[in-house]
Formats: sequence, structure tokens, C-alpha cells
Amino acid sequence: MPPLECASCGREFDVADLVWRCPCGGLLDVSGRWRPTRDAVLPIPVADSITLGEGNTPLVRSKTLPAARFKLEFFSPTLSFKDRGAVVLASLAAHLGVGTAVVDSSGNAGTAAAAYFARAGIDCQVLVPASTSPEKLAQIAAHGAGLTLVPGSRADTAAAAAEIAARPGVFYASHVHHPYFMHGVKTYGYEIWRQNNDSLPSAVLVPVGNGTLLLGCYLAFSELVAAGLADRMPALLAVQAAGCAPLAAQWQGHEYPPAPTVAEGIAITAPPRAAQILAAVRASGGTIVAIDDDAVVAGRRALAQREGLFVEPTAAVCYAAAAGAANRTGPGWSLVRELLANDDVVIPLCGAGLKHPGE
Repeated sequence: MPPLECASCGREFDVADLVWRCPCGGLLDVSGRWRPTRDAVLPIPVADSITLGEGNTPLVRSKTLPAARFKLEFFSPTLSFKDRGAVVLASLAAHLGVGTAVVDSSGNAGTAAAAYFARAGIDCQVLVPASTSPEKLAQIAAHGAGLTLVPGSRADTAAAAAEIAARPGVFYASHVHHPYFMHGVKTYGYEIWRQNNDSLPSAVLVPVGNGTLLLGCYLAFSELVAAGLADRMPALLAVQAAGCAPLAAQWQGHEYPPAPTVAEGIAITAPPRAAQILAAVRASGGTIVAIDDDAVVAGRRALAQREGLFVEPTAAVCYAAAAGAANRTGPGWSLVRELLANDDVVIPLCGAGLKHPGE
């Protein structure tokens, strides 16, 4: 298993030490000395006893957006793309013989962790904001995880989980802090390449809160280009909810007034990996835009009524951005329109509508 390396000071840590943050405060990545191979794309093999057959989700042509195809991530076992990373962390935890795992989440990552750690026979504690949809709470509880509702913001939930993670022997199954999770998510990017006849599209739209899916895409596409299996990186088009758009504000140089948003899965006010997200978007030749809730709700309705696809609000964010790009002005939107004109864009539909049937 490759060690972890601090992105700030370069110090390395053995994965078995259960370290999730460097003493210097830096974030951890998989050591730069490790390189994937054709036979080992992931830093640890997925355990046969833990996998639920995640991945290999359909890639289908949109009816209403001729330039786009949807990757149906809500076909995943727990109905979201977070299964890709959760199975890797559960496999790692089982290999290390840990007895307790903790995770903080806005819902989907907690559900995925609850399911896969149940498969691994490891006690799992899931912390979520008190405002999390009842449907997601029921799904987490159904898997037998210990469920704690934390008053306050998503950041308050992460802080509460970090206190538990500081206890000896506790495995912090963080989809933000543990880099093995993002390497699990990168299988999404590899599948796009394979389903696109061993080539990459011109652009991929990605909903961004903590940026797990975007960074997973960047890992996959970078590895494919480095291996000579693709000739260029797709543009990463990051989409945020206008009511919680810290990355779009930094990218564009102006503020978005904070407001509640229906896209609870990406309502992250201070993404820990913000610098990495911005660097990945920049390196890909992409951009970051924000979309308002009215457009998200309308997009979700159009997906259900015109495309036959019922998704949660967060999963409708990228569709709403693409569908309304022709009528939007301001930084970033001209690039979105330009790339949509290439007729070669992939949009993820990340979570099932039953996770949040209201709105």
C-alpha cells in the first residue's frame, strides 16, 4: 500500500498509522512515488467480500441537450457515486484490522460508508448535519451505523467527526481527507474513457462542494494522459450552487450572497481542498460557474419529465448549468457554451431522487 504524503511539507506517513492530517496542518495525498499500472489502478485492491458491484454505470445520450451524455451514477448500490470511494476505504480498513470508523457527511458519503463498513464487519459512526433529508437519514440507519445529527453547519459536523477521529484506533473514513477515497472515485473517469472508445470527451461538468468527484476526475484523466492512453485532458467545468459558491467567487473575483440551497450535497462553505480544486480546473483549461436554486429545481423537473431521470437536487446542478448556459452572462459561461458546441460533454447524475424527493 502506498504511503500518504503531506501536500505542504512533503512528510510521509504509513497508512497503517491512521493519520489523516499532517501535524503541520497540511492535507495528505497518496505518495508521489506511487504510480498506477494497468494491473493496479487503485492503491489497494477492492476486497471481493466487500464490493457490491459498484461502478460500470451507464453513459446515455441526453434528449434535451444534444451535446451531452449523462453518466448515471445513481445506479450505484447505495444510489450515489460515493460508493466508488467507500469500497476502497472499507477494503483498506478491513486490511488494517481496524474496529471502528467514523465519517462526516451531508448524506451520501455517510450512506456509502454505512453500507460498505457493514459489509466489512466494522463499526461505523456517521455524523451528519441536523438538516439532512429524512430519506438519507433512514438509509444510513438502515445499514446499522451509529447516526449522530450535529446542530449547525456542515463544517460543524466535520469538526465533531475530527474530534472522534483523534481517538486511538479510530479510522477516519473521510471522503475529503483520506486520499484513498479520491482514488476510488477516479474509476468514474476511467470508465468515461473506456465507454468513449478509449478516448476522453472535450469536457466534463462536475458539481462541486468538497470537490471529491472533480479531483477524482483529474486524477484519472492525468493518469491516462501520462500513460499515453489519451492525448489531452478534458476541460473540467465545476458547477456550484449560487447560495454556497466559495470556489466560484474566488475564481471569478466576486462574491455570491450566502443563502440556503436545495443542493445540500455541495453546500460547503470552506472546502479543505479548495486550492487543489482550483489548480485542477486551471490545469484542465476549465472554469467554475454557479447556478441559482430556481434553475436547479427547474432542471430537476426537466430531467424527470423530459429525460425520464429522477435525481436529487444536487445531481441536477450540472444539467441546470448546461441547459441554461445559452442565456447566462458573466465569467465562465462563454467557455461552457463553447464546449457544449463540441457535442462531446459528459454530465454526472450523482444521486437518486428518492434520497430527497421534495422540492
